[in-house]
Amino acid sequence: MSWGTELWDQFDNLEKHTQWGIDVLEKYIKFVKERTEIELSYAKQLRNLSKKYQPKKNSKEEEEYRYTSTKAFLATLNEMNDYAGQHEVISENMTSLITGELTRYVQELKQERKSHFHDGRKAQQHIETCWKQLEASKRRFERDCKEADRAQQYFEKMDADINVTKADVEKARQQAQLRHQMAEDSKAEYCSTLQKFNSEQHDHYYTHIPNIFQKIQEMEERRIVRIGESMKTFADVDRQVIPIIGKCLDEITKAAESIDHKNDSQMVIEAFKSGFEPPGDVDFEDFTQPMKRTVSESSLSNSRGDGKSEPKFGGKSKGKLWPFIKKNKLMSLLTSPHQPPPPPPASASPSAVPNGPQSPKQQKEPLSHRFNEFMTSKPKIHCFRSLKRGLSLKLITLNTQVWSLIEGAGPEDFSNLPPEQRRKKLQQKVDELNKDIQKEMDQRDALTKMKDVYIKNPQMGDPASVDHRLAELGQNIEKLRLEVQKFEGWLAEVEGRLPMRTEQARRQSGLYEAQNTSAVNSCAQDRESPDGSYTEEQSQETEMKVPATDFDDEFDDEEPLPTIGTCKALYTFEGQNEGTISVAEGEMLYVIEEDKGDGWTRIRRNEDEEGYVPTSYVEVYLDKNAKDVYKSLQKISE
Repeated sequence: MSWGTELWDQFDNLEKHTQWGIDVLEKYIKFVKERTEIELSYAKQLRNLSKKYQPKKNSKEEEEYRYTSTKAFLATLNEMNDYAGQHEVISENMTSLITGELTRYVQELKQERKSHFHDGRKAQQHIETCWKQLEASKRRFERDCKEADRAQQYFEKMDADINVTKADVEKARQQAQLRHQMAEDSKAEYCSTLQKFNSEQHDHYYTHIPNIFQKIQEMEERRIVRIGESMKTFADVDRQVIPIIGKCLDEITKAAESIDHKNDSQMVIEAFKSGFEPPGDVDFEDFTQPMKRTVSESSLSNSRGDGKSEPKFGGKSKGKLWPFIKKNKLMSLLTSPHQPPPPPPASASPSAVPNGPQSPKQQKEPLSHRFNEFMTSKPKIHCFRSLKRGLSLKLITLNTQVWSLIEGAGPEDFSNLPPEQRRKKLQQKVDELNKDIQKEMDQRDALTKMKDVYIKNPQMGDPASVDHRLAELGQNIEKLRLEVQKFEGWLAEVEGRLPMRTEQARRQSGLYEAQNTSAVNSCAQDRESPDGSYTEEQSQETEMKVPATDFDDEFDDEEPLPTIGTCKALYTFEGQNEGTISVAEGEMLYVIEEDKGDGWTRIRRNEDEEGYVPTSYVEVYLDKNAKDVYKSLQKISE
């Protein structure tokens, strides 16, 4: 079965059919291309869906994903992301294995088809030319025969006419012979042309056309095979990802089976357990007896009529009062609004500096509270001259650790939380600080190795160039270690490994308030906590009244704070708020108190001008000896 023998006369139909086959191939390519676009779109939508429901980092929503049910949902989202990736693989494989390959094959197929049909048309033109030559030879032979016949008839007529001269008859005879000779030559030529045409025609229909049609048939059969292979590849591409998709679905099923409702219930207990015991029965108070009624240990009310507090017994009564405290009122007492220092400007121009930053340690609690603590705790104040510029600056100095410990909604030691929750928060904070210490130590080790390399190979760099950074890392590590010790102390206190903090430690944590007035007493009632950080009892220390003369003499005799280094202003800062000082770019000043983690550094221009500036606005050069002396004085004063 060959197109050359069976379809020898269907040249035009074969041309149309092969063009139709190429159109079908191009249509299939377009189909596969649209399928790849659908797969990509589907994968993109799946990824967006998975991303939409992923928990945001460092958010409350992320904390909710510790339960087994939410972990299973998170695993489902991750598996859906992998599921989308497999659809992207389908799209990529179909594009490379089918669309790309078939597109190149179609171009080759078009060139081959064009070549074959060009040869076919050339063969047809050749046979048509041979046919025309045969027809011309035939007509010429026919014409010569007719002319020879007419010349013969004219000779016979002239020969029969007695009136015609002999010369005319001879002339007619010669003409007839010439015509007969021409007819014979035309006959010979016609026979030759006929034989040649028959030979060419035989070769055309039995050799040339069959060969050309056979090549076209083979081309068409290869096209059919190729489209079949592409369809098989189309299925194989899907089949290759089915195992991976099955694994994704298996992981989703496994995640669903890992949900443990009992464990989730236990985690709810761990998350919200306060550690308190339910309040006991309320004792009966007999008002008929003419005697002073007493308040039972389990009573939810507390009498303060005599202005004295009951002794503490392990804070048990506070544990029963704690659940009934209004949280918003408690938070309002614990929190003092403050604003962090402004970031350094992008340029050194004064216009880039934000105007009017709030004082770094401005507190908005009642002034009587600060005076009371000022008088009772009697911390070491080095300079009373700044009181002339505003009493709030000295109050800030007395409470430098209060506002820095308070972040957002509660104090730094989390004493506003129930014991169990406080322990978890403190442990989490200790772990975070240890990680930060490890990072700083790794950086320090890397810089130390770099410095050693510079020392051994001076051409690679200056060893002194890393000294400043090493000193900064050492300071950071020391600060972080102090923070760890502080939080570990609070953690040990919560876990019962250490005794209760002293009054001075409680003042430093920002949770101690003097209680000399009835207004403060009423606030203290709402600030009770189970661990005793908020107490309503007035110690003997807080009940002591310091004479005004001692108060005044102490400030008048104190010397100014010693300088612990110098600093250079990197940017201009307009200190318009209470407790701040204005500096100009490039100005050199004295440092009297370094940054304690709150973003502010205390500086002095002269004996009468000192205040706070953002740490990022100055470059500090600390004197190590002076700094050690300053720390020693701080420890002695504490």
